[in-house]
Amino acid sequence: MDDGPRLLAIDCATEACSVALFERAELIAGAFEVIGRGHAERLVPMIAELPGKGRAGRVWVSLGPGSFTGVRIGLAAARALGLAWGARVEGDATLALVAAMAQAEHRAPVSVCMAGGHGEWFVQDFGADGLPDDGVLSLSPDAARARPRAAFAAGNRAAELVGGDGAGMRSAHLLPDARESWRIPTALLTSVLTPIYGRAPDARLPGIAP
Repeated sequence: MDDGPRLLAIDCATEACSVALFERAELIAGAFEVIGRGHAERLVPMIAELPGKGRAGRVWVSLGPGSFTGVRIGLAAARALGLAWGARVEGDATLALVAAMAQAEHRAPVSVCMAGGHGEWFVQDFGADGLPDDGVLSLSPDAARARPRAAFAAGNRAAELVGGDGAGMRSAHLLPDARESWRIPTALLTSVLTPIYGRAPDARLPGIAP
């Protein structure tokens, strides 16, 4: 993170809801809650409870993958605040934040594994530099366990991914926390505010092939 304008970070793409306010790359204040559902009711009050009601010149928001509803709630809030404040809005990725958090004390390749839809898991590998080695995959648990992966796994399905694989395999149970957003490599930020769903939609228009 650079020393630019004050920054508000938002992440509500999973069962966690978090916000953080940074200035000159330092955390001013933040909040993190595991709420399951109810992001629409909790997110705005969490922002309002920050100093200056969270007002910032930049807004970072998680684009997913994660909960379809949570991703859209965060993105809608970020866009609205950006418009109201004249702030620059950029997106980051849920799995990239989890990777950055996991690598805070151990700079090694990591496989991030998070709960997805319909019993599947979102899986993505990151190098020691925090940059992704591949795209996000949505896989069944068996398929996720069968693919090659790093010796270190992180996320809310990391322990299940590692399972009983034996010596040398480590896992960290993590949920994305906006207070750690400053760790995300700036190369992964985007001004294209399109949700990252990680899997095809369940419903399709008639006549549209999968």
